[in-house]
Amino acid sequence: MLRTHTCGELRIENAGQEVVLTGWVQRSRDKGGMLWIDLRDRYGITQLSLEEGVTAPEVLVAGRELGREYVVKATGTVIERESKNDKMATGAIEIRVSNLEILNAAKLPPFLIEDETDGGDDLRMKYRYLDLRRNPVRKNLELRHRMMQQTRAYLDSRNFIEVETPVLIKSTPEGARDFVVPSRMNPGEFYALPQSPQTFKQLLMVSGFDKYFQIVKCFRDEDLRADRQPEFTQIDCELSFVTQEDILNTFEGLAKHLFKTVRGVEIDTLPRMTYADAMKYYGNDKPDTRFEMKFVELTEVVKGKDFKVFDEAELVVAINAKGAASYTRKQLDELTEFVKRPQLGATGLIYARVETDGSVKSSVDKFYNQEELTKWKAALQGEPGDLFLVLAGPADKTRKAMSELRLEMGTKLGLRDKNVFSPLWVVDFPLLEWNEDARRFFAMHHPFTSPKPEDMHLIETDPGAIRANAYDMVINGVEVGGGSIRIHDRELQSRMFKLLGFSEEEAQNQFGFLLNAFEYGAPPHGGIAFGFDRLCSLFGGSESIRDYIAFPKNNAGRDVMIDAPSAIAQEQLDELQIDVKA
Repeated sequence: MLRTHTCGELRIENAGQEVVLTGWVQRSRDKGGMLWIDLRDRYGITQLSLEEGVTAPEVLVAGRELGREYVVKATGTVIERESKNDKMATGAIEIRVSNLEILNAAKLPPFLIEDETDGGDDLRMKYRYLDLRRNPVRKNLELRHRMMQQTRAYLDSRNFIEVETPVLIKSTPEGARDFVVPSRMNPGEFYALPQSPQTFKQLLMVSGFDKYFQIVKCFRDEDLRADRQPEFTQIDCELSFVTQEDILNTFEGLAKHLFKTVRGVEIDTLPRMTYADAMKYYGNDKPDTRFEMKFVELTEVVKGKDFKVFDEAELVVAINAKGAASYTRKQLDELTEFVKRPQLGATGLIYARVETDGSVKSSVDKFYNQEELTKWKAALQGEPGDLFLVLAGPADKTRKAMSELRLEMGTKLGLRDKNVFSPLWVVDFPLLEWNEDARRFFAMHHPFTSPKPEDMHLIETDPGAIRANAYDMVINGVEVGGGSIRIHDRELQSRMFKLLGFSEEEAQNQFGFLLNAFEYGAPPHGGIAFGFDRLCSLFGGSESIRDYIAFPKNNAGRDVMIDAPSAIAQEQLDELQIDVKA
C-alpha cells in the first residue's frame, strides 16, 4: 500500500518512527515560519508539521500549494506535539514532514467537509460522494456495517442459512405498487422488482431449508417520506416447524444481541401487547411506551350534562399530562390548533387542570361542577399539577388525533429520549381489513398469513373478526419488524384467496406455483422481516433512514447525484416495444 499507517492510529508510543500517510487535506494553518496541515482519512485526522529551516524548501513550497480536499502522500517522522489536543485520538503527536507528494488536486468543495457543514440537504445529496467524507455520515455507515455483521453472526450461530432470492420476479396485485421492468426477449411482458422475497422464502421452507435469512434489497413504488425509500433493505427470515412463540423468542434474542453488541445496551424481555390494547390505550398499533400517558375513556363519565360536544360523541377520550398544569393559554391554544390540523381533523380540545389544593379547573366549567370534575380526576388518577387533555368525536378519528396529541405532549415534556429504548411485541392483529371503496376485504399483513386456530370457524360467518397469527416488533413508536405464521395448506390458502376476492383462475395465475408446492409436503412455517434501514436509524438516533443509506433518493424518489430516473434512448424504447407517447 502507499501508506504505512492510517490517519487515526498513531500514538505517542510511535514517536521516532518513519511513517507514510495518505489522505485528504482537511485544513492548513500557515504561521509564516510554521505550516500545519490536518490530514484526514476514514480513520481519523493526523497533524502534519513543516518548519522553515528544517523542512526542505521544495517540500515547504508544496505544502503551501495545498488546498482543501487535495489528496496527498506525506512521509515523515512521528514526534510529540508541544501543544497537545485531547479532543483528537492522535492529538499527542504530529508528523514532521520530510517529503510531500500531491496525488491529486481538488476543486474547492461546494460545502465544508466538516461535522457541522454549511451544505443544505439538496446540495449534499447532489455531491453525496463529498458528504460521505464527513464524520457523522461515515459513522452512520459504520453503524450500519456493524448492524449487518452482528445480524449475520447471530443468525449464523443459530443455524440459519443465507440464500439469495431473485430480483426479477412476477408482478402481483396485492400490496404496494410494483416497479416493473420490461422484457426485451418477451415483448409486452414485464418483470417486477420484489417488494419482499415472501413467496420464495416460503418455497425454501417447502424445499427443506428450515432456517433461512437474507439481508435483501426490496422495492416499492409508493409515496415517499423521511422513513421511506423506493429501494430499501430488509432482514428477511423464515423458519419451519415453529410456533409463534418460537419466532418471538428467536428474534427477541436478535434484538437483545444487536442492542448489546452495537449500542452496549442491555434489553429486558420484551413485553407483549395485543393489537386491541394498543388501539385502546395508545390509538395506534405501534405505541411509544417510553412514557405512560395512556388513553382513558370518559364517554360514560361525561355524558348527560347538556354539553353537546360530549353528548353527541361516539368516543370521549383523555390523557393525563403529568406536571403540565402550568401550561399557559397560549400553549393550550397551540395544542388546539395542532389537533385541528386537516390531517387530524379534531373540532377542538377540552382541557382541565388539577390545582394545588386538589380541585379541578376546566375549560367547560359551565357544564361540569366540581363533583363531576372530581370523577374525571379519579378516572385519570390525577394529582395536583396535572393537565387533562380531552378529545371527542367519531371513535377512529378521535383515537388517531389523540395518538398524535399524546406523542406531541411526550415530545414537549421531554419523555421521548432517543437514547432510551422501549421495545415490545404487538400481537393478535386482525387478519383482514374492509375497504369500503373496493367493497371487499384486504389482508392486513399479506395473503399468506395464517388465521389464529381458535378463530378458524369465523372464516365463513364473520371474517372481519378473525385474528391473525401475526406479530410486529415495535421500538419507541416505530414498527421495526413484522411477520406471521404462514398458511401451509393448499385448501386453506385457496379459501383465503377467495375471501380476498380472487377468482380461482386469478389465484392460479398469480400464485399457482405456491399452491402447487403446498401439495408436495409443505411444513408448518413462519417468519419475520425487519426494516434494516429503519432499525439503523433508530439505533443511531435519527428521524430519517436516508442518513444510513450510502446513496439515497430524495423525497421525490430521485437520485439528484446521477439524475435518475431519466429518459432512455429511442432505440432502447423501440427494442422494448414501448411507446412513451401512448
